[in-house]
Amino acid sequence: MIGIIVLPFYIIFNLFINKIIMNWLGLFTKIKNKYILLSLQMFLTLSLYIAFILPNGLLKRILTIVGNYYLGIIIYTSIILVLLLLLKFIFKKIKVNRITYTIVGFISILLISFITIYGTINSDIIHTTRYEVDINKQCSIKNLNIVMIADLHLGYNKGLKMIKNMVKKINKENPDILIIAGDIFDNNYDSLDKPKEMIKELKKIRTKYGVYAVYGNHDVKEKILLGFTFKDKKKKNSDIRMDKFLSDANIKILKDDYINLDNSIYIYGRPDYKKSINRKKVSEVIKKLDKENPIIVIDHQPKELKELARAGVDLDLSGHTHDGQIFPLNYLIKLAFDNSYGIKKYADMTSIVTSGVGLYGPNLRVLTKAEITSIKVNFKSKQ
Repeated sequence: MIGIIVLPFYIIFNLFINKIIMNWLGLFTKIKNKYILLSLQMFLTLSLYIAFILPNGLLKRILTIVGNYYLGIIIYTSIILVLLLLLKFIFKKIKVNRITYTIVGFISILLISFITIYGTINSDIIHTTRYEVDINKQCSIKNLNIVMIADLHLGYNKGLKMIKNMVKKINKENPDILIIAGDIFDNNYDSLDKPKEMIKELKKIRTKYGVYAVYGNHDVKEKILLGFTFKDKKKKNSDIRMDKFLSDANIKILKDDYINLDNSIYIYGRPDYKKSINRKKVSEVIKKLDKENPIIVIDHQPKELKELARAGVDLDLSGHTHDGQIFPLNYLIKLAFDNSYGIKKYADMTSIVTSGVGLYGPNLRVLTKAEITSIKVNFKSKQ
């Protein structure tokens, strides 16, 4: 609903940007050129809205991808415009001639282009981030090599190419277990391109104990417009095709359920904080678990961390935040979450939040990284 409400403001803002750009590019003053640029910009502005009303198909895919790229461009155009207006206010007494104004405009356009190209390339580079965690509990095994991924957001932006790269990175770490901490899909299962080939690639993941996942807030069927979902008050289940996709890929979903590795280590998967139906309270999570054994919780959103620590959880694995995904959100996201990215201790519990493999909305990563997270967990040996 928000995506529709902001439409007139979005159009007006883009018209304002069009006027600024035309002033920058003073060489293109002919009416014909103005209308060409305006038509192109309005097409880009409305591409996500046009895609929204189209049926599933190639044209919808193309317009959605184009619109997501443009959304990233408009974000950084806005930031640079604000900076230029501040400079103009600071130096308002300094007279600027036409040539200087045009040069500043061209430099700004080049900067926006550079950020867009860099952000696009950077989003495809998957890094490996490594941590080591000590759990002071006795266990039948000395250590556990966990690889965690999250926020794949399989859909229009990311798909088979990312999965192939990701699987190679995962297998290189020789994991005992792979954890997927939610947002595997990007709301719309029909947006998947070549799902059968994706499943085939995911089945190439090699682990000792298997692949376990939880669902995130985007692993439900919801319409998205301009990055906003059409939310309702009802909690939702995943699309049954999502369930089958994961089952066919040998990925087990944990929905307020757990497994016990070697009769020693609990791996508990929680449904999403906002979207789940009848999500159990923290006290219920550990009710049936033996606190003498290591307890590892998978929770898409890094919420209730202090409560989990007090309850006796040893390691909490999360995603959701994307580490902000694009500058300056990577700094603002810290205000929303106590642990927005990386590793943090809560008494005897360790929280690890990954920035994710994929992305959401703007098809860019700026000053953040796509990653898989490799975690070596050490336990006390049984006497």
